[in-house]
Amino acid sequence: MERIETTILRNLIFNDEYSKKVLPFLHSEYFENIHEKIIFEEATKFIVKYNNLPTREAISIEAEKRTDITDEIFKQVEEQIVVLEDYPADNQWLLDITEKWCRDRAIYLALVESISIADGNTEKKTPDAIPSILSDALAVSFDKHVGHDYLEDYEERYESYHKKEDLIPFDLEFFNKITKGGLPNKTLNIALAGTGVGKSLFMCHVASSVLLQGKNVLYITLEMAEEKIAERIDANLLNVDIKQLIDLPEKMFESKVTNIAKKTQGTLIIKEYPTAAAHSGHFKNLLNELALKKSFRPDIIFIDYLNICASSRYRAGSNVNSYSFIKAIAEELRGLAVETNVPIVSATQTTRSGYGNSDVDLTDTSESFGLPATADLMFALISTEELEDLGQIMVKQLKNRYNDPTLNKRFVIGVDRSKMRLYDCDQSAQHDIVDSGQEEEYTDEVKKPKKSFGDFKF
Repeated sequence: MERIETTILRNLIFNDEYSKKVLPFLHSEYFENIHEKIIFEEATKFIVKYNNLPTREAISIEAEKRTDITDEIFKQVEEQIVVLEDYPADNQWLLDITEKWCRDRAIYLALVESISIADGNTEKKTPDAIPSILSDALAVSFDKHVGHDYLEDYEERYESYHKKEDLIPFDLEFFNKITKGGLPNKTLNIALAGTGVGKSLFMCHVASSVLLQGKNVLYITLEMAEEKIAERIDANLLNVDIKQLIDLPEKMFESKVTNIAKKTQGTLIIKEYPTAAAHSGHFKNLLNELALKKSFRPDIIFIDYLNICASSRYRAGSNVNSYSFIKAIAEELRGLAVETNVPIVSATQTTRSGYGNSDVDLTDTSESFGLPATADLMFALISTEELEDLGQIMVKQLKNRYNDPTLNKRFVIGVDRSKMRLYDCDQSAQHDIVDSGQEEEYTDEVKKPKKSFGDFKF
């Protein structure tokens, strides 16, 4: 019975269609026998250099030139080349068995490497790298997608226009309006606000609402302790004043949490990192660890907040300007969103001039204008004394790749800070806003809105 390695090498030499499809996924370390590895390497070099299939004679000549093999090994190469003859076979079957062989070999090699790391036989990698090594091996597959052919793939394109996209909806009406139903996967969404306005409150509220939808939520905090974030989420979900949580009897607290657990199939994990000590690489390792230890894969990730993350590109304390540093963090987090196929929600501070400003703009983004350039959705949370008295927060769209940002450019949402909750305001409250992007009511006498917040810019 012919070994699968022989089948792969034979078709690599004689089957042009097969060769083009499998070559990007084959690696020389997959071949256990040295003479088979040499044949693969020489065949690959020939195909890459000449864009054509090699002959058996060409492989033999190139192998003979090598100085890193003995005469005995070259003899084995010659013997192997002789048995490589052109036998027709079904291409799909060949692709299927080659893909399985690659995955099996990748898993075997990953296990061998993991055992070596665990035994302390390598100084280059620590045991923390083992989950990533194993997950990469398990993910080996032949991705046949090499781009969208505009003329030939029109049916697929037409279907995509009518396919309902997976979204994470809000429980707030106007946020659903501006995002056309919720947050899509593979996106970075940023709330811009001054200190104490409600960045963490906003993220805790949205995290709570997503959990009640039965989704898995990962909340990464670099500012507050895990217990403080959990306390805010408790106030929101249990409908209890945050100051009164400590006074709840244990049995009542347990009963309330149990009732929440009955309402959702989702899970919420809160993970704390020291300020400025974690970057996207740490977050990837966390995701791998959660998948292996708890079978947990998030549907959405919250990072509280972006400016106090580290960058995987720049070392801490390196001589790099804030523009490049914050832009790098934003790009790395958006890359993480794409890689994990989930939306990421984070926040950023306003500048000193933006703090207390009743009409925050993109230029009020602290430290780096590269952040709004990277984000898919960016909005400002604005609080004034007048809004505070009304129990409201103003939301202003700054950038929106999901919808026209001039529609519902500004709107207000209610806030209950004691219970860390946001809620929809009456529609009449929205008509009081100048330059909201909604239809404005005019009187017959004076051509101006009936009401407006006097301290907002026009």
